[in-house]
Amino acid sequence: MKKAIEKFESIYKKEPAYTAFTPYRICPIGAHSDHQLGKITGLAINKGINIVYGPKENGVIEIQSLQFDKRAQWHVEVTPKTKQNDWADHLRGATIALHKRYPLRRGLCAVIDGELPIGGLSSSAAVIITFLSALCTMNGISLTSKELIIISKEAENKYVGVSCGKLDQSCEVYCKKDKLLYMDLQDDSYELIPQHPDMKPYKIAIFFSGLERSLAGSAFNMRVDECRSAAYALKAYAGMEYGKFEETNLRDVPYEVYLKYEDKLPDNWRKRAEHWFTEFDRVQKGAEAWRRGDIEEFGKLSFESGRSSIYNWETGSPELKSLYEVMTCTDGIYGGRFSGAGFKGCCMALIDPEFEEQIIETVTKKYLKEFPEMRGKYSAHLCESADGVNLK
Repeated sequence: MKKAIEKFESIYKKEPAYTAFTPYRICPIGAHSDHQLGKITGLAINKGINIVYGPKENGVIEIQSLQFDKRAQWHVEVTPKTKQNDWADHLRGATIALHKRYPLRRGLCAVIDGELPIGGLSSSAAVIITFLSALCTMNGISLTSKELIIISKEAENKYVGVSCGKLDQSCEVYCKKDKLLYMDLQDDSYELIPQHPDMKPYKIAIFFSGLERSLAGSAFNMRVDECRSAAYALKAYAGMEYGKFEETNLRDVPYEVYLKYEDKLPDNWRKRAEHWFTEFDRVQKGAEAWRRGDIEEFGKLSFESGRSSIYNWETGSPELKSLYEVMTCTDGIYGGRFSGAGFKGCCMALIDPEFEEQIIETVTKKYLKEFPEMRGKYSAHLCESADGVNLK
């Protein structure tokens, strides 16, 4: 927050009137599942996106990110209808989605700062939610948790063009410290499972590969289409009713139907479906393991999720695969996987705090030995679980 405040004061020669914060999130089990209406687990972490801001009565939005050089500017009533292909597209999309539902008259001047490198922790969703909280404050709007999630998702889906589900936004809104979010995206029902009193202590380690990524420019959307294609084909083979392609999800298909017709699917479609169905099972088992305080079993399932992401979802750069493999053979790591889409970015791990120094040293040494060009770009961070965004 301090850096953002200093930047704001240097630009506008005054102190910011307001501040807000949205945490990043991790998804230990349940990756690549939400867009097919699966189940997910999630934890918010005590690092995230800060915004400092003040009002602009003329309706102009003027915003600077400390992670990018270009300052962005638009008017709340004449936001560009198509993306401008820069970092602020997520916020333009959010402005349009909010303005569809509520009148906007006041703008804002703001500085945004991310506390960790970009990639894998839902920074885009966190930026949108943080920005929306500020824009709502300026215009006297109070959003419900559900509205905030829907508007944030719409900004990514319709404006930026990323076919994401609600995982990121839900974690950043619903999560509570030391409680596991267990959510069913078919009906948006969720449970916050408390940390069992007998559970071994844990911290969250984040290992950044040094690579940044853009979901819209990756194979993320293709993977989503492959899932829908598998679901569409399985319904046809089974004689099930099916409607529009974009409204078809693997959640509509019984597991028995998949097992009966999986050999008829093209290999890529079969692999995506295999990941989805096995991940669905892992999430349910993981929630029960957390409930009874078995973090070793929970971690094992997270490692299995990571392996399925490599071999069935077929994601992961050489750097991320290397980080994952190093984590699987490092003492003191309960479990972990790629964080986010998995094409670049970072890996997350649940670790035993007694081993934290040894873990950071081991993972760093082994990773940089294989990818010495990432020295200075790679970084490791230790975090705690945290509450989701505070809706005032």
